[in-house]
Amino acid sequence: MLMLKHSLPLIGGAQVRGMATLKDLKLRLKSVKNIQKITKSMKMVSAAKFARAERELRSARSYGAGAASFYEKAEIKAPEGPKQKQLIVTLSSDRGLCGGVHSSLCKAIKLDVAGQASGVETRVVCVGDKARNILQRVMKDKFLVTCSDIGKKPPTFVDASKVAQSVLGMDFGYDLGNIYYNKFRSVISYKTSKLPIFSLDTVAASKNIYVFDSLDAETLRCYQEFQFASLIFYGMKENATSEQSSRMSAMDNASKNAGEMIGKLTLTYNRTRQAVITKELIEIVSGASALE
Repeated sequence: MLMLKHSLPLIGGAQVRGMATLKDLKLRLKSVKNIQKITKSMKMVSAAKFARAERELRSARSYGAGAASFYEKAEIKAPEGPKQKQLIVTLSSDRGLCGGVHSSLCKAIKLDVAGQASGVETRVVCVGDKARNILQRVMKDKFLVTCSDIGKKPPTFVDASKVAQSVLGMDFGYDLGNIYYNKFRSVISYKTSKLPIFSLDTVAASKNIYVFDSLDAETLRCYQEFQFASLIFYGMKENATSEQSSRMSAMDNASKNAGEMIGKLTLTYNRTRQAVITKELIEIVSGASALE
């Protein structure tokens, strides 16, 4: 016996579904309301973390300013001639839902690496899983050090020291290096920036380095290691503040979008319910008229 199955009508090669039932609309409305509660809570948490990060950033900026002042006074510049080895330090975190904070860093790195001359050996240090997950698709073979468990707590100088020690322990003699981070500008704005870092040989070869008193080779090496950790700490603080402000803005936009969706779903739900009630009333009146 031939069995026939009812299927949805095809229009333009695609199935056309009927109007959503009241139960479907109610479930979706409940789901969107729960999402809105989550985004509002995340916004409040990010606002509290942002206030703390902004406070700590004010004191951390002296670390970056001190290193920049030292480079300026000593007139340290990148070595001339072909640069055969380059070090890239990327400062991100393990957490997402913060707009384009991580993707903007990786985009800037990809553009700089693509514009390098042939024969340059590049090594990448990824601080945070988000940048690592994006960059490993195109430059996994260039990774030197990767660090995780970043972003769950506010960064400290101990964290920056561990990162610096891991990089220095690899004994990669780079000619030029850059630290990529997001510089905080305002609550709704940040700028992807980079800080130059120089090797110990480059600093020692500077003509004006010995204008500082009592600066021997051991003192210079210790200061160079401290300066490298200071720059990483400063970049981590800037990036953490930018991340929290961006997450706060992203969750605010998500809450607004959820509110708009709730309004539309509520309107659709009320219209559908009214249509069902009207249909039932018509059926009752029609049945009563037929019995007369």
